[in-house]
Amino acid sequence: MARTRVSPLAGGLAAAVAVGLAVTCWVVFPPEVAGRAIAARPDVDLSLPWPAQGQASAEVQGLGSLGSHGDRRPVPIASVTKVMTAYVVLKDHPLGPDDAGPQITVDEQAEAESTSPDESTAPVRAGRSLSERDLLALMLVPSGNNVARLLARWDAGSQEAFVAKMNREAAALGMTDTTYTGASGVEDSTTSTAVDQLRLAREAMKNPVIRAIVAKASLRIDGVPGAVVNTNTLLGRNGVIGLKTGSSTAAGGALMWAAESRGGALILGVVLHQSPGGTPGQGLRAALENSEKLIAAIQRELPAATR
Repeated sequence: MARTRVSPLAGGLAAAVAVGLAVTCWVVFPPEVAGRAIAARPDVDLSLPWPAQGQASAEVQGLGSLGSHGDRRPVPIASVTKVMTAYVVLKDHPLGPDDAGPQITVDEQAEAESTSPDESTAPVRAGRSLSERDLLALMLVPSGNNVARLLARWDAGSQEAFVAKMNREAAALGMTDTTYTGASGVEDSTTSTAVDQLRLAREAMKNPVIRAIVAKASLRIDGVPGAVVNTNTLLGRNGVIGLKTGSSTAAGGALMWAAESRGGALILGVVLHQSPGGTPGQGLRAALENSEKLIAAIQRELPAATR
């Protein structure tokens, strides 16, 4: 068979196309070096004080990515898990911005777990009815693990069935490096990445009920003694309006956060795996401190970068 001859011009064009495709693939699917992904160029390039350890990712809605930093492998996320729990509950049982929702009866298991010394809980009593909205607040604000599991049982019949829903939602959102194994985050086997949790933050902040609850520094709920205080102590500083803390020995400290820029844009970020291996309190302090530095720098640098 005669060999087909390719002209120099055609060969040059083919090579150029190949190079172009390679560059495109490098940007869209950045390569990995020793398990660490080389981040694609951010849409808004700022000089930011990214945490020295763990991983972080941030973006400005309407402008784009501010970049990601650190190891991209899945790590335990502790109570940041509860954002997905709230997302699934509200998808199955939607509430209007001012709706309280159906009354839910506290079961004996939720009361028994409320006195656990080994995890964060909310003081609920068996037989008492609380609204869906109040239970979401008890889960998200003081980070009640027992309430997260109560909501899971109410929604799906069992925590196991609810977790299957969580993982289906994660897959639907493109959270390919996320695995949920419980509704509260107490299990170290619930793992994710800052990039994946940032995808969830975008969706969570679209829900007016989640957005209103996570902005509360404290609140009072009928039938619950005293004020319920938010574990996110950054609220009200540097424009912070949410979202959710997490801490455990394995996870260290974690924070999914939302802030409003001086121009009104929504800034979202996630910081994970801060000071793991120590006490949960030490990890949470590190996550809050490092997040505050990052948020303050974004608020300071963003106006000049977007002129």
